[in-house]
Amino acid sequence: MSFQQGLSGLKGASSNLDVISNNIANSSTVGFKTSQSQFADVYASSVYGTSALQVGIGTQVSEIAQQFTQGNVTVTNNPLDMGISGEGFFKLTPPGSNAISYTRNGQFHLDGNGYIVNSTGQILQGWLANASGIVVPGATKSLQIAFTPAPPKTTSTATLSANLDAGATVPAGAISPSNPSTYNWSTSMTVYDQLGVASGLVFYFKKTASNSWNFDMYVNNNLVVGPPGGAATPTHTITFNTNGSVNQIDGAAAAAFSPTIPAATLGSGAAALTFSLDLTGFTQYGTTFGTSQVTQDGYSSGRIAGLSVAKDGTIQGRYTNGQSRTLGQVVLTSFNNPRGLLPLGNNQWANTQAAGAAVENTPGSGVLGVLQSGSVEESNVDLTAELVNMIVAQRLYQANAQSVRAQDQLLQTLVNLR
Repeated sequence: MSFQQGLSGLKGASSNLDVISNNIANSSTVGFKTSQSQFADVYASSVYGTSALQVGIGTQVSEIAQQFTQGNVTVTNNPLDMGISGEGFFKLTPPGSNAISYTRNGQFHLDGNGYIVNSTGQILQGWLANASGIVVPGATKSLQIAFTPAPPKTTSTATLSANLDAGATVPAGAISPSNPSTYNWSTSMTVYDQLGVASGLVFYFKKTASNSWNFDMYVNNNLVVGPPGGAATPTHTITFNTNGSVNQIDGAAAAAFSPTIPAATLGSGAAALTFSLDLTGFTQYGTTFGTSQVTQDGYSSGRIAGLSVAKDGTIQGRYTNGQSRTLGQVVLTSFNNPRGLLPLGNNQWANTQAAGAAVENTPGSGVLGVLQSGSVEESNVDLTAELVNMIVAQRLYQANAQSVRAQDQLLQTLVNLR
């Protein structure tokens, strides 16, 4: 009598129960991929092969196959959490090491040095951006967020548009900011010097004749000079056509001009500020004064206030000065045969020859999936199916135990023969 078949069945059923139990235990593990026991029959063989009448000697576990199907993506409150919708793995390296592992667990945060890491301190890999905020592809590097202040930008262009009431009366005297009776209206805009210090540029408009206006510009209560042509005349002129559009500015065809705010007027320690100022959008209609557009391209220095990750893995930093900047890009890795990856624990895998070459690219390109910021991919374990599989595996274990028991009873019968 042979107990081999029953014993192999018991061993196989026990291994199957282990796999099912492991799946159930990780049903709430982020990024976990379920496994499946795959069996093969076993035949005794010799140099002459097997006989057509030969009875098999049981079963064996041929493979515990990982199932890399998509898990549900759920929302979290952490902007650095990333769920992969589609194929691909995050690439990780431990601090101070070149060892590489891969994961589907997108639970990340910043460490004390600004690196994007997971719960075990593994650093997320990707491409970094240069000083201009442009991502530079190439060999992947550890993604680190710089907390140094973002540099300011000096105002180089500015635009002001408003309507000057055609029915306004002509005030008496020269423009004096302290005497509202000497001008009709005033408005202001903010400009930034090379140190990022903001200065208020105030405009005072005075009607001088039909279709003709003067205007002065002040910064810190100091008059700004420098009309076109380098003249030192502080007061500028603007004239209008009969249809209400701008005709000339300072006696020249309507165009942008470049005023200069002296360094002493700025008072911040920055150099003199010269920028292009466009007033060609002004109108003179028979309605009350009103500003319609105020724009300029400068801003102050700012510190990072928040992070976000786009679908293509681009990491954007939001700064206290209202600006945003690209800091880097997450890179995903794909394999021809993910089932060939070697499980390492901690939701990580290592590449093997069976998995094929690791191909790196941006999320959403090729076969790679996209990222969902502020979310994670849940385990792909179907808990209901696993519980049913457990019942089946239990019955198989009991059936194989009955097979061993039957073999034992037959053997006992033979022993008892007289």
